Amino acid sequence: MPKKYYFIGIKGTGMGPLAQILHDQGNEVVGSDIDKFTYTQAPLEKAGIKILSFDAKNIEKYKDYIFVRGNAFEDDQVEVRAALDAVVKMISYPDAVAEQIAQATTIAVAGAHGKTSTTGMLAHVMKNVARTSYLIGDGTGHGVKDSQFFVLEADEYRRHFKPYHPDYAILTNIDFDHPDYYKDLDDVFSAFEDFAKGVKKGIVAWGDDPSLQKLTVDVPLYYYGDVAGRDDFLIDQIDKETDGSNFHVSFRGKDLGKFFIPIFGQHNIFNATAVIAVAYLEGLDLDGIREHLKTYPGVKRRFSEKVVDGVTIIDDYAHHPTEIQATLDAARQEHPDKEIVAVFQPHTFTRVIAYKDEFAKVLSKADKVYLTPIFGSAREATGTVTAEDIAKEIPGGATIITEDNLSPLLNHENGVLVFMGAGDIEKYEFAFEKLLGQIQSDRS
Repeated sequence: MPKKYYFIGIKGTGMGPLAQILHDQGNEVVGSDIDKFTYTQAPLEKAGIKILSFDAKNIEKYKDYIFVRGNAFEDDQVEVRAALDAVVKMISYPDAVAEQIAQATTIAVAGAHGKTSTTGMLAHVMKNVARTSYLIGDGTGHGVKDSQFFVLEADEYRRHFKPYHPDYAILTNIDFDHPDYYKDLDDVFSAFEDFAKGVKKGIVAWGDDPSLQKLTVDVPLYYYGDVAGRDDFLIDQIDKETDGSNFHVSFRGKDLGKFFIPIFGQHNIFNATAVIAVAYLEGLDLDGIREHLKTYPGVKRRFSEKVVDGVTIIDDYAHHPTEIQATLDAARQEHPDKEIVAVFQPHTFTRVIAYKDEFAKVLSKADKVYLTPIFGSAREATGTVTAEDIAKEIPGGATIITEDNLSPLLNHENGVLVFMGAGDIEKYEFAFEKLLGQIQSDRS
């Protein structure tokens, strides 16, 4: 029987997709959030889901709904406070997701990096070979009644994935991130191992990661990678071209065939192999998987590419040194003969403090580097470091730019400009596109 849900923080990258799933399944869904436009609200509006402004009065109006509380909100948030005072039924976002997991064979994707791209790829191929609902961290969600599979991006921040007990888990890597919450790599590892111990049928993990090699779990653990004798799902015959990557996969000596993905970078070959591995373990048709990998379009804010007035612009969520490295490598693969220009917005002061030298090292792989001021957060409005501290460590230096002065970027009209960050880097990108448009208009 359909239910009624009210989402507090419906524009969240996890909340929005979950709202879409519940709506698609025939439930009545409404929610609230800030008034500022975010890229996650477009799918909600397209689905006809009502989005309200935060207001304590909403709680009384929708008091017979099940309230889903976003992870970002403390008890003093205006609607959360009103809901607690009104004693309405309110569940957390992870608990709402856990309810979905119980209804289908669930594959959860977790990792410090690559989980959104891998979840998106997995959802793309699975929905084309079986009845599949999915929740992706780029704001995309889709629900199917009586789903055979449920594909889920599982977020490690503040151990949000702890309540999940999926049938399968793909673990892309373990790395020290979110220094505002985790103390060190051992702390991150303990969170992942706790999550892994809740998996019911099997785990597919990246073989190159030393932390993943240390996991102790009670279900079968399969490694994927390109090292013979170590990895169960072995990648070889890799051929990287400017239109994508070809590679071959075998499982413990059994030939699974050749595959092609129309995206770039070694990391995406690994991600695709994880998808192939889960499909194989579930007995799905690998020919179908092979065909639909060829048509994978990518996910929002993960190496999204466009050409504006002749200038190639790539937009990516990369905000950790490992992610920046992967994004720049992918740009080099696709555009080997062009200047690669990094435009990076550092995200949170604690992350910059933890990784200042690593940021400088990976950014130096670009031909030219531009930095914006650090994007803070609700928890970190100010800090003791600046973007200039990163610039000083980059050989050859870096140029600091602001939204009001992007003219230095015009010096690279034949280059590839890679905008990277997890904050509001898009506003710099949009301002640059507007500047390009003005110049084109003046020329004509």
